[in-house]
Formats: sequence, structure tokens, C-alpha cells
Amino acid sequence: MAGVNVRPSAVTIADVANAAGVSRATVSRVMNGRRTVDPAITARVQEAAIELNYRPSNVARSLSIGRTTTVALVVPDLGNPVFQEILRGVTAAADADDYRVLVADTAEDPAQEAAIARDARRRCDALVLVSPRMPAAELDALLADVEPAVVINREVGRPGVPSLVVDYADATRQVVEHLVSLGHRHLVYLAGPRPAATDAARRRALADARDRHPGLEIVEVEAGSTVAAGHAAVGAVLASRATAVVAFNDLVAFGLLAALNEAGVAVPQDVSVAGFDDIDLARYATPGLTTAAVPQDELGRHAWRELHAMVDGVHPASTTRFGAHLQVRSSTGPVPRETTRAHVVEAPPAAATDGATGAERGPAWTSEGPAGATTTVLRRSLDGMPLARYVDGSRLPTIHSPRPYLHPLHSLAGVPLTESEPVDHRHHYGLGVAVPDVNGTSYWGGRTFVADAGPTLLANHGRQVSTGVTIDPMAPHQLVDTLEWRDEHGAPQLDERRRIGARLLDDDGWVLEWRTTLHATHGPLEIRSPATNGRPGAGYGGVFWRLPTAAETTVLSAGGTGEDVAHGSTSPWVAFVQHHRDRDGERTTTTLLTQTSPARHWFLRAADYPGACPALVWDTPLVVPASGTVETGVVAALLDRELDLDEAARLATSLR
Repeated sequence: MAGVNVRPSAVTIADVANAAGVSRATVSRVMNGRRTVDPAITARVQEAAIELNYRPSNVARSLSIGRTTTVALVVPDLGNPVFQEILRGVTAAADADDYRVLVADTAEDPAQEAAIARDARRRCDALVLVSPRMPAAELDALLADVEPAVVINREVGRPGVPSLVVDYADATRQVVEHLVSLGHRHLVYLAGPRPAATDAARRRALADARDRHPGLEIVEVEAGSTVAAGHAAVGAVLASRATAVVAFNDLVAFGLLAALNEAGVAVPQDVSVAGFDDIDLARYATPGLTTAAVPQDELGRHAWRELHAMVDGVHPASTTRFGAHLQVRSSTGPVPRETTRAHVVEAPPAAATDGATGAERGPAWTSEGPAGATTTVLRRSLDGMPLARYVDGSRLPTIHSPRPYLHPLHSLAGVPLTESEPVDHRHHYGLGVAVPDVNGTSYWGGRTFVADAGPTLLANHGRQVSTGVTIDPMAPHQLVDTLEWRDEHGAPQLDERRRIGARLLDDDGWVLEWRTTLHATHGPLEIRSPATNGRPGAGYGGVFWRLPTAAETTVLSAGGTGEDVAHGSTSPWVAFVQHHRDRDGERTTTTLLTQTSPARHWFLRAADYPGACPALVWDTPLVVPASGTVETGVVAALLDRELDLDEAARLATSLR
């Protein structure tokens, strides 16, 4: 009937048999690859199938040969990137052999694992079990029912069932030895799920590490295998006062890193963190995560090779072992020296104040730690209390413009008065010299402000390299550092000499002096800022002090109270009065900053984040001729009390 579309009927095996002049059984044998058919007849059947555009039914073929050409993969948690990578490896390898992979997730429930695996196996030709959590006896009974099967991350004793095992004991040994080499002797292990064989392997390796290193303390904290588990463990980690953490996997480490950041704990300056697996995101964490790298994709591909051999009737070896290798990144560093019994250098009697000897009161810098891991700490000689730590910055990411800096700085009562790598500006590091544009090179970190384009991420990050920190034995309260500023290509651009001194003020405060001289040793310099490049008011760059966020922050200056009054002014001083609320209660501090000559415009923030610097460049580029110099700095009072405007003005005058 005109206008009616009639769908052609599908070509059947009977049609091919009629065209080739053979039986349907012969066509079936040819289509299933049987070699018992005469080659001439096989060719005639294939030609007929091509001419008729015959497509075999997968369902019919499966019924005929007794195979589905699919395999099942069962994992404890498909949200874990490690299991995703194993799945990707299995899928890619199986696809090359025209097999498909079905996935089942047991949601970390050992009680349901066997039932889910049996159900999956009924629908497929074979089974891949990844990191099964069930008890050994139950696993052995399951494998008897579901063969052919391959087990990953669990060694089994059943003959004919291959196991693919990562040597997590050796991986753990590598992580611990790395931390011990950095001086750590007090570790926390954030343990994984108890039923996990990989967790048991880690615990055994940690026990061996205790035997190898007398005095090594390792506290085990029950955590889990997820980001949330790591985040929730931060309280136990901080309460342990450990200097390094070994997390069950990278996900747990990520959660802990986030929680430590929220708590204002710097990694690795305050505590080091390491994980396992080296998932793709590990290198992109802030800081980059040190971890034991596992060949995840290769585990999946090898599992398929073993399984395919079993399906074809070839029994492979019973166990294959895979190694891991340590991937060192920025999340691990030397042990914080204040956690050890460091030698305290006493100041000479000439530094005495208020009738006490210098040995009783004067702060002193000390170089502490083993060769290659030296750090410099400012301690109060009275009791050895750390007031500041000078970090060389060599482990900072390139994108953050690596540089030496002070962090943490504390008041005499122990309140932190600097912030490092905050969420709002990851490239802010305590107190240091940071300049956004020197001859086009960024020594600030992050994005560069480009006219008509706005903040733009450029490959223009330089680094400041310390060429020698010295402490005069006759004046241990003063540190001197000489630095070479190198552009993004590694070429020297300028030299710096900085002097950082300290003295006690009274029972509630102390004074820090930072004086920097920049030398145009390698040619003329043009120093710019976002303000000179078209962003009004953004004249930042110089000796920049990033303070911690507090419950309440008030800004004082010679012009009065408020951020708007201080920002952009040439006030001889500014002060941050901060009210802190934490687990130790409520405390109040004042951080008063005075300028060294010449007077400069203040770049200052309080509402978005607390931070300030006397700006090297405000709205006009600063040109320094070859061999010329630029001086800048701050003299700061750190007080455990609140100052009002009049008190701050008087104190500022006495400091200058």
C-alpha cells in the first residue's frame, strides 16, 4: 500500500544456510569459529553472510557457545579512584579481546560481599574480586562457587585462583624510612577498614619499623578509607602531637590536609602527611602529596590476562606481586625543631632588660637539625619557647614563587600571628618579601595582573634562593640572610640582604625587626605592581605580613580606626587588634607594624583577609639603576593585649 513503510525482516541463520546450500548447524559452527568445518564450505558460508549482511545474535551466540563474553568486577567502593583505575585497566584489556565488563559495588559491606559476587558471576563468564573484605574462610568458599576468578589486593591459597598482590609492607617501609630520614620520631597511622588485608599489611610493616628504629613512636588511629574519614581524624592527630601522619590511602590524606588547613596547621612546616596509591589528584593537592605509588592500571590489565587464560583453559601462576615506589612531594618535610630537645643559644648579658640577664630573657636564633634539613628557630632564652621559625621555602610549588619566610610567628602567650597557604590566597606565606613584578618576573606567586586582561596565570614565577644564613654568636638575636633572586628561567636578577632581629619588649610582648636591602647587581630593575598595570589600589609588594583570620579584627593607624583609613596612607604605623576564639578560649593580640625609612603607602586588608605591607610600588613604577639599591622593612611589636589609638601611637614612636 502506497505511503506505508514496511520494515524489512532481519536476515536469519536459515537464510544464510539456504544461500550457502548448507545446514543451519554448519552455519552456526562457522560463525562460532569452529575449525571442524571444511575450509571451502567455511568460505562459502562467509561469502553468503556478507552478501546478505547477516549479523549474528549475541544472545543466540552466548547460548550456543555457553559464554556471555562479559566478566564481572566487584569492588568495595567505586568512588575510590584506585578502584576506578583498576577498572579502567581491566576494561581496556578485555575490550581488545571483545569482552565487556560489568561492575558491582559492595559499599564496604563485608556481610553482603559474597552474595553480590555470586549474583554478578551468574550473569558473566568470570569474576574479578578487588580488595575483598570478607573473612578468609568465606572468601575460600566463595571462590569454590565462582571460578574462574582473579583476586586483586588479597592473597588466596586456593589452587588455580590467581592473586595479584601489591607489596604494601614494602611501600609502608619506604614511607616510614622517608619520614625517619627527615628526623620524625613520633608518627600517627590513620588506619583503614579493619577487614582490609592491605590495612593489615601496613600495620605489620609499622610494627617492624618500631623494631628497626628504637624510640620510634607510632600511634594507630582508627579512621577509614574516605576523604571524610581523614577530615574527621584531625582532632586525634593534633591531640597526639605527632610530627608526621601516614594515612591509609590518598583519600584519607586529602581529608586530613583540608582539616589541617582549616585548623591553621601548616603542612609540612607543622606536621608532615603521606598517603598511599598516588591517585591522579595526589600531585595536584596543596601541598603536593607524598605517597607510595601503586601500578593501578597495570593491576587491571594483568588481571584480565590471567582471567582470559583461565577462560581459555590455561591455568596461570597462583600469585603475582607488584612493587610500589615512593613519590616525594611537598607534604613532607623536616621535623619541626621545637618538638625536639634543641640546643638553646643564650644571648649575652648585654641584651638584658628590666634587670634580668640576657640569658634569662633575650630571644636567640638557633640553627637546628641534621645536615640537609637545617631550620632556623627563634627561641626565648628564658624557657626555650619558640617565637618564630625561618623556613627556606625551597619546597614551595613553582607557581607560588618559592622564597624564604617566617612562619609561624607567635606572641609570648603562644598565639599564632602569621598564616601560611590560606584557602583565600594559597601563595601567601607568613612574613616575607614578595613582589609581583620585577622586570616581568613574579616573586609574589599565583596570577599576574595584565592590563586589559585582568589576573592571568603566566609562566613567570621566579624564586628567591638563600645563599647563606648567619647568626653572630655575639648577637644571637639577629639573623642575616643573603639571597639571590632568579627569574623564571633561572637567571640571577637581583641580590638581597635581609636582617631579622628580635628583642623582648615587656612581659606581654616582643619586637621583631625585618630590614631588607635589594641590590640591582645584575642590571637595572623596573619594579611594578597591579596598580601600575591598571588595577587601582592594588599596589602590593614588599615586606608582606599575612596574619591569621580571627573572630574579630580592628585596624588602627595614625589617621584613625578602619581599613579604609589605613589602606593607601603613608601612616608611620598600622596595628591589627585581633580577638581570637579557639579551643584555648578567648585571647586578644595586637600586631603593630611601623615603617622603616623611607615612608611608603600601606597596602592593607582586613575584611577579606588580614595582611599588610609598606608597598615598594604604589601607582608609579620604581626604576632602580644598575648597581643601585632599595631599602624597606618593618619593625613590629607583638603583644598579648589590646592597644587603643593613643597607646599604639606612643609605642610606635618608641620603636622607630
